[in-house]
Amino acid sequence: MSTAEFSGTGTAEDPWVLFTPSLGSQIQMHRDEGHDPPILVCTVGKTVLHYDLRIIDDLHQMLKERGDWIELGNADEQKPASEGTVEAWARSEDNPVGGWYGLKKGLRGRVGNYVPPVLEALGLAEVEHNARGNRMRAL
Repeated sequence: MSTAEFSGTGTAEDPWVLFTPSLGSQIQMHRDEGHDPPILVCTVGKTVLHYDLRIIDDLHQMLKERGDWIELGNADEQKPASEGTVEAWARSEDNPVGGWYGLKKGLRGRVGNYVPPVLEALGLAEVEHNARGNRMRAL
């Protein structure tokens, strides 16, 4: 399994230029540690999403605890997330933030599509790159 290509350092001036797990769409991500709370900013075309920056460490920790592959899932905020997926975990009241990692009402979903490439770029996780049904696991 190959790692997707990416560039950038993850700052606002030099965002990570990544691809969704299916490799179908380019996204830009960067950390904004000056925001309260610190956020992970995701730009997809003209749409900008914000995730609590803790998601990087918290998702990595959850993956390590699971110790195996976990389906990404991918759903808009308005749609239910499939049980047992990264997407469902990122909305669960049982996760470390007690609910949504997405911070912009109406755009809080799609964690399973946009956050895994960051963990892959940071060398924290392995992500599959199939057309559908991708999974990830901790490294």
